[in-house]
Parts: sequence; structure tokens; C-alpha cells
Amino acid sequence: VLGTTSEFVKKNPNTCRAVMMAILEAGQWIDASLQNKLKMAETVADKSYVNTGVDAINQRILGRYQNGLGKTWDDPNHMKFFNDGAVNFPYLSDGMWFLTQHKRWGLLKEHPDYLAVAQQVNQIALYTEAASALKVSVPKDPMRSSKLIDGVVWDGKNPKAYADGFKVKV
Repeated sequence: VLGTTSEFVKKNPNTCRAVMMAILEAGQWIDASLQNKLKMAETVADKSYVNTGVDAINQRILGRYQNGLGKTWDDPNHMKFFNDGAVNFPYLSDGMWFLTQHKRWGLLKEHPDYLAVAQQVNQIALYTEAASALKVSVPKDPMRSSKLIDGVVWDGKNPKAYADGFKVKV
């Protein structure tokens, strides 16, 4: 996650664009080859970052998982860092989903205007400028749907009902 205050964005839009561009370029580099993925795993595993064995990082990057009970599997939809620009796009639906979780767990007492808050936070225009400068395509729709681990499909169409619909919540 790349996060700053709105005040920082207003005062430093060029810096924000440059950092967004650097993240996009880094994602492109990582996804470009197995060698780059392994180099990134070495870097991230280092003591000054995650402080773990390289294998713990690179196996996840390659989609090789273990459940700790002896079951292992390869996920064909393994971790991607660029994926033609789709990975880092600040989808409004994703921002809205995070807000539903804040409501679910009592961090928000009232339902916000989910879409308005996501539009304010996600900075799609600034991201689009950064992506355009690198000739990276952006999704046509800032909303997407996702089938989540519990089988529920999140699409952002009714965030209030979604946030109120959990059996377990505060």
C-alpha cells in the first residue's frame, strides 16, 4: 500500500506521481522474469526488511503454498506485481471494501458515503497521470467484483448491506 495524507498529495503532486511511477516500474521489473522475482525475494527476505529465509518469499511469489498440515499446491494465479497495470490501480470498489471492514469491526460507528470517501482517498486522477506517463493502461471501470474467500461476491453496489450482512462483527 502506498499511503500519504491528502495534505501531502496537495503540496507534493509531482512527488506523488513520481513515487507511483516508481512503483509501477518496479512491478513491471518484478513480473518481467523469474530471475527478477528471485532477486526481489532475496532483497525482501533480508534482515533489514522481512528477516526471513528467501525460500519463504520466493515460494509464495511463485504460487507454491503449504498449509502446515502436509498439503502443498501450486496456484496458477500466483502473486503478480504489475499484471499489465491492473495490480496497482486504486479501484474504488477496493477502497469501499476496506471501509466496509472498518464499519464491520466498529472502527466506523456510522456508515460513511462509501463511494465519496473512496473517490477522495484513492486518487485515481493522479494515478492515471502517472500510468499515462509510463504508457501503462488503466482499467476502464474503477469498480470491480471479486469472489472472496467466504464465497461472497463483493462488487461495491450496496456497501451498507454488505457491511451489515456479516454474522461476525462488532
